[in-house]
Amino acid sequence: MQKKISLFTVINTVFLASLALLCLLPIIHIVAISFSDQAAVSANQIGLIPKGFTLASYKMVAKRGAFWTAFGISVKRVIFGVLINTVITVLMAYPLSKSEKEFPARKLYVWILIFVMIFDGGLVPNYLLVNKLGLFDTIWALVLPTAVPIYNIILTMNFMKQLPSTIEEAAMVDGAGYFARFIHLIVPLSKPVIATITLFSFVGHWNSWFDGKIYNNQTSNYPLQTYLQNIISSSDMTNAAEAMENALSNVKTLQAAQLALTLLPILLIYPFLQKYFVKGITVGAVKG
Repeated sequence: MQKKISLFTVINTVFLASLALLCLLPIIHIVAISFSDQAAVSANQIGLIPKGFTLASYKMVAKRGAFWTAFGISVKRVIFGVLINTVITVLMAYPLSKSEKEFPARKLYVWILIFVMIFDGGLVPNYLLVNKLGLFDTIWALVLPTAVPIYNIILTMNFMKQLPSTIEEAAMVDGAGYFARFIHLIVPLSKPVIATITLFSFVGHWNSWFDGKIYNNQTSNYPLQTYLQNIISSSDMTNAAEAMENALSNVKTLQAAQLALTLLPILLIYPFLQKYFVKGITVGAVKG
């Protein structure tokens, strides 16, 4: 028996496919520019397919020490940032997922989290605090101010609340304490939401550029996105050698090549976490 497809399903599918295409086309265009020669780019002839295929821009990027330095800083930021975010999120979410009988102050802490999520201290207090702590031009200025991701905590807390309480009760009968139950039961069962918050933290740290701009006095300490924003906002060549190489690859193709390389880590990691993503975000967002 053939399954009937509703009008809503058709409209929804077309709408979401169109939205996905709108997000994908700019990326394809950037990649096409990065593989095109200078003449085609200068004449604005590039659409979704490269013209005058060349790897000159990527060869030039490979010679740029500043690009790879910034890339390394971003990698370090992601490693430390994601690890800190995930550990703090899971450790805070577990006790907050308990009932008020087990954790009487639960509601108070939840309201505190919601309050500080809505009413942020602001840019100036954050800047003064980071400066006072002497964190300028260090990796910690990029990691510690966002160490407690409140939205991720609430998402993880809601996910843990929907886990069957009988599992923990059985382990408690066997003599397992809170920590043993957390490590051996809750964490393995929470893989979907942990994968989801890991992806959120990864994308957040990898794409962030503004904090790198305000918390670093030296451009050599810029993370990758701040470095890219810096060179995109200024198309001036920095030295005569770059001006000579510009005959093979102009500024626009060079910028496109660097942007394309920046997208690679997310494109490579997302497929491995995607199978957990939908379950983690839906289950974690449903139960309050």
